[in-house]
Parts: sequence; C-alpha cells; structure tokens
Amino acid sequence: MRAVLDFLGRCNYFGLLGLKVVDIGPGYSRVEMDLEPKHQNPFGGVHGGVYATLIDCAAFWSVYCDLAEDAGLITLDLKVDYLAAIRQGRALVEGRRIKAGRTVCLSEASVTDLSGRLLAHGSSKQLVTQGLQSVKTSAGALGIILPPKFKEA
Repeated sequence: MRAVLDFLGRCNYFGLLGLKVVDIGPGYSRVEMDLEPKHQNPFGGVHGGVYATLIDCAAFWSVYCDLAEDAGLITLDLKVDYLAAIRQGRALVEGRRIKAGRTVCLSEASVTDLSGRLLAHGSSKQLVTQGLQSVKTSAGALGIILPPKFKEA
C-alpha cells in the first residue's frame, strides 16, 4: 500500500488542495488536510466543496482494497451533510466501506477536527469498472510501476 500512497501523493489536485491520503486498508481509508485561508468561502469558513472533496476521496479509497487488481471506480453519487463550520486547523477524514459489490460499492466518510468535533459526514456510491480508471492503469500512464495489490498466498 505504501507504493499506492506514494502514487497518490503525486496527484495534482490533491497537491493543489494540500490533501493527503495517509492510510488505506481493507474497508478503510484516512485522509488529512491542513485547512488554510485558500480553502475558505467568501464568509471565512471552509468552503463546502472542500468537505465534499475530502468525503469523496476518503469514501473512494475505503473500497479500493476490496477490488480486483484491474478494477477501477467511478463515483456515481455523493451526499454530504455539513455539520459545523471551521476556519482553519487540520481536517481528519475517515472513510469506511459499507458494501463492496461486483458492480456497485457503498461507502461513507466523516470529517472531524483535531478535537474530534464532527464537521461533515457523507456517503457515496461507486461504479466498479474493469480496466477503466484503475490505479494500475493511471500509474502506468505516468511511467510508475506499482507492485501487485494482492500477494499470492
């Protein structure tokens, strides 16, 4: 998984926002972001789109380990409940797989601050694809060879 996390660290969009996927495992992901003035809406709070991105990212990566090596995911929908405003600090996001199916996955994510206060919660459905938008294909397009996701027993 270290190789995948390193690959994700090279994502331009994640870099633009300062988002970092720090852990992934079967049914689980953890994402962090240091919130800065660039993340604020015109009223001084973190923009709702930032919360949506964090939830989308954590929900997506929480099902990654449950999929076949060549499978990809496309987000079908994203539901976000905005629960509290914050201006700055660190956002901690935990994603959790609810169900990983053959064609559709369901997952959720919660965004908290360092004190554990719930800032936002959301859920997402993802479409499982074969050979389309897979991590292996994306990495290969950048010339990165990832080790196999699953090791033979």
